[in-house]
Amino acid sequence: MIKAGIDQAALIDMFSQASAKQGEALRKAVGEATLKALQGRELTLENIRKVLKTVTQAASTGVLQNVSPSVDPEALLSKAIAGMDGALLQAVEANRRALQQFVDQGVGLQEERLRGALKDLEKLEDVFVSTVSKAAQAAGEQLQAPWSQVLESMQLKGTVSGAQASDAVEQLMTQAQTALRDSRLMGARAAQALMDSYAALVSGVLIGMSEGLQGSSEPSAGRTRKK
Repeated sequence: MIKAGIDQAALIDMFSQASAKQGEALRKAVGEATLKALQGRELTLENIRKVLKTVTQAASTGVLQNVSPSVDPEALLSKAIAGMDGALLQAVEANRRALQQFVDQGVGLQEERLRGALKDLEKLEDVFVSTVSKAAQAAGEQLQAPWSQVLESMQLKGTVSGAQASDAVEQLMTQAQTALRDSRLMGARAAQALMDSYAALVSGVLIGMSEGLQGSSEPSAGRTRKK
């Protein structure tokens, strides 16, 4: 069974057979599956929602099927979140690189498509949390308590991808405003034509990022939500 470019059956099997010692391998597998699915489509918020929903559903199904008495469902679900966060971190970087090209070429904040792209990037963490929360609600009563704990921690600490997205938006907006002050903006028609290629460009950038998930530490650790 493959949905949204994800082999759900393989993910379900991983979670259903995972032991307490396989957490890191599980995180990496989720991250790689999520990233591969994101690379197979235009990187829009709607497509990101679909991928996150599919991965969350597979994780829930697999955990419910795991009969090992030593396995902590909350720990397994936390690895799923960490894996998705790692993949989204790559998506954030792809967006940042693509938008950087447009800003460098003189596309300014007066261009509606640029403002929209920055807003979407800023919304990424909210989309992450809301999508997983909604999918978790359908996971069944048995997983409500573990999911509740995982989501509470996720909202309290924030996500690495969300923090990185906020930093990228702040940086890009500052650069665009500097270009405006320096009168280095291109014409509106040229800017619009350039931004028309945004979705294709950012998808291509993500595909071209061949380093895999960044770092070996768990993405959800070490960064707290900005107040």
